[in-house]
Amino acid sequence: MSTIEKFSQFYTDLASMQIDALKDIYSADVKFIDPIASHDGLASVEHYFGKLLKNAKYCEFDIHNKLPTGNQGYVVNWTMRFTSKRINKGKPVSVDGISMLTLENDKIVFHRDYYDLGQMVYEHVPLLGKIIKKIKRGLS
Repeated sequence: MSTIEKFSQFYTDLASMQIDALKDIYSADVKFIDPIASHDGLASVEHYFGKLLKNAKYCEFDIHNKLPTGNQGYVVNWTMRFTSKRINKGKPVSVDGISMLTLENDKIVFHRDYYDLGQMVYEHVPLLGKIIKKIKRGLS
């Protein structure tokens, strides 16, 4: 199975994934960046996922497409659905995003996620959510 297929399979049901499976996908010196944090190295990524999954009751990704960019790169479009006791009172949240991946020697060495942190978190904070939604309506 190719690395990009392992990546897709891994993220399909993140809440039931095993942290040790990350070593089959990511290189030891991976650079992982998302709107929440930046991590250098596999140990840091494993720690980050461990913390995230502790708070998630459910998390899965629908991978829409995996587009090769040449030079061992991919752009992956996805929708994440999750529930967390800390966000939206435990009700499901859906977030659209894109991952940019670079591979070397059949491992991901660079992973950067782009998504709307407001859609994921801020819009679900009671007072702040109302303000953000009002601002968005005013801009549209």
